Amino acid sequence: MPPIILIATAAISLSLPLLAWSLFARPDRMHQQVMTNLQRGLQRTDREANLDALSAAERPSGLTALARRLSPPGTAQRLDRLLAGAGRPAAWPLERLMVTKLLLALVAGGLGLLYVSSKPTALVVAITIIVTVVAYFLPELLLQSRGKERNQKIALELADTLDQMTIAVEAGLGFDSAMARAGKNGKGPLAEELVRTLQDIQMGRSRRQAYEALATRTDTADLRRFIRAVIQADAYGISIADVLRTQAAEMRMKRRQRAEEKAMQIPVKVIFPLMLCILPVLFIVLLGPAVMDIIKAFS
Repeated sequence: MPPIILIATAAISLSLPLLAWSLFARPDRMHQQVMTNLQRGLQRTDREANLDALSAAERPSGLTALARRLSPPGTAQRLDRLLAGAGRPAAWPLERLMVTKLLLALVAGGLGLLYVSSKPTALVVAITIIVTVVAYFLPELLLQSRGKERNQKIALELADTLDQMTIAVEAGLGFDSAMARAGKNGKGPLAEELVRTLQDIQMGRSRRQAYEALATRTDTADLRRFIRAVIQADAYGISIADVLRTQAAEMRMKRRQRAEEKAMQIPVKVIFPLMLCILPVLFIVLLGPAVMDIIKAFS
């Protein structure tokens, strides 16, 4: 038997007990009995009963529970952070995302094992491992890409949104009302984040906490700078209209500088396609007939 088949058989043999333990392992019955005895006789309020019923209803079950059990520690927190950066798409909640990661890895690994069994070579095994790892992390890569695109849209929309808020504040509206108007009139991700920030404030969060949560969700440098300026203006009593006007002018200047920087990068990016694709064809067209004539003359 080839050594690669022995290695694959040993890996499967070692993984099956771990899979069985992760599926069927349960807390110790003696520990459960002790906790039940300690809690017996305690008076429970209606509010605590309702909270327990709510947590039991929201407890994961089925494939979601299996995915949480098989996923490494910290996966749920990392996915939740990526979902927040991507705007929390309605079609991809956290539970579905975790199940999708697990299913993609299992399907890719199963197909890879079938291919390895037919062609047991080191290259095939390496390709199978790489494809399985990529399939497992594919949803995270897609979410990260969507989050970057969303942050770029927020950075582009920030200057215009601040201009609208400045006009609204100078017309006599408060900062929250100006933010609500900008969120209502806007249609991009920045408008959605402003509306969510106002909802956080209405739910009882302080303004500082709501603004810091906005900066954490978006992870945009310009927006974080604006949030810090607003927090300082609120703390020290600075006129919010002056802050908005200054920040809008600064964001507009930064947007123009980024556009100029991208324009200056174009010649450098064009060099490699020019050298690899255009110049060889041009040389063939120009020098091809001359080379053919030289070869004919000397032959």
